[in-house]
Amino acid sequence: MKRVVITGMGGITPLGQDWAQIEARLREGRNAVRRMPEWDFFDSLNSRLGCPADGFTLPDWPRKHLRSMGRVAQLAVAASELALRDAGLHGEASISDGRMGVAYGSSGGSIDPIRIMGRMLETGSMQGVTATSYVQMMAHTTAVNVGVFFGLKGRILPTSSACTSGSQAIGFGYETIQQGKQKLMLCGGAEELSGPSVAVFDTLFATSTRNDEPTLTPRPFDRSRDGLVVGEGAATLVLEEYEHALARGARIYAEVVGFGCNSDGNHITQPTSETMATAMQLALQDAQLAPEAIGYVSAHGTATDRGDIAESHATANVLGARVPISSMKSYVGHTLGACGALESWWAVEMMRRGWFAPTINLHEPDPACAELDYIMGAGRAIETAYVMNNNFAFGGINTSLIFKACS
Repeated sequence: MKRVVITGMGGITPLGQDWAQIEARLREGRNAVRRMPEWDFFDSLNSRLGCPADGFTLPDWPRKHLRSMGRVAQLAVAASELALRDAGLHGEASISDGRMGVAYGSSGGSIDPIRIMGRMLETGSMQGVTATSYVQMMAHTTAVNVGVFFGLKGRILPTSSACTSGSQAIGFGYETIQQGKQKLMLCGGAEELSGPSVAVFDTLFATSTRNDEPTLTPRPFDRSRDGLVVGEGAATLVLEEYEHALARGARIYAEVVGFGCNSDGNHITQPTSETMATAMQLALQDAQLAPEAIGYVSAHGTATDRGDIAESHATANVLGARVPISSMKSYVGHTLGACGALESWWAVEMMRRGWFAPTINLHEPDPACAELDYIMGAGRAIETAYVMNNNFAFGGINTSLIFKACS
């Protein structure tokens, strides 16, 4: 089996687009949640809170590429461009000769062409329907736009699996390189913010309704949590075969050493703690690690009632009560298809610096959640060689990734 390392990282997030800016916001303990006045148009929507990537501006790309992109694809391509530049691979022949593949996902395509198609069904009018409407709305729009934009000719693995889209992309990319199928993989996830993306959770009574207190929500694992806040963004990791990275003198951020993925086989929307735990165990087995080797867990931590409880007990059952854990969704909300990649990126960056951000707005852990070492209040200095990132999605999809610090 080939070793797989991370040689580039980049993203578009509600906290910024470079790690220095993001870390500063994490250390300040400020989230990016705000009230969305444009959603007052939706009369029955309970939540008016969102976490947009307000700082993103569209680069000056050729129109021939922009025609096929909705906002979610724009975010994916922009994050990938940042990651490729970070890896020293942007514009290099090695990424367009078949050595690099793509594993990328989002919960779905862009909402605007879906709205236009819906109007066609409702009124019979095809006004606004174009030759690229489907390309912008299709579930694999992020993966194919990334591939076409950078001229990547390797295999393409679309991962449209809701909240595990980004983590599955990294896991599948890791396995592809590990098995010698590709030398390089561009892996990540993206999501654009919209009223319908909030309505999905609103109808399940899973969204926060602290509409006048955006800085105080979401509250993962807190006894007074009242639901999630939907965010947007994108994150991309460049995965590379270890020897290939050494040969070109690449900077190595971390090594991907474990991936676990399974399905609950039980319920479409309700989590199952036992199979969540199994995914973590599969990742540990893949990495050939004992549970006590994990020095930090980046939690899925959505601030939903059942989700936090199930996840915390799964984590405690596998790793024990001593493991430090925090949720980055307390800063940027639930970025859905992007969260697995975004949270992996941040976990690696924090491991490299030996400082881990707390879960903000977590003041009193819910007694129904398992006993864990919740990082709250201030951040914490932790020296560890291994971090785990866990994500869970509708349909009972569970993922666990383990990253090793480079020596």
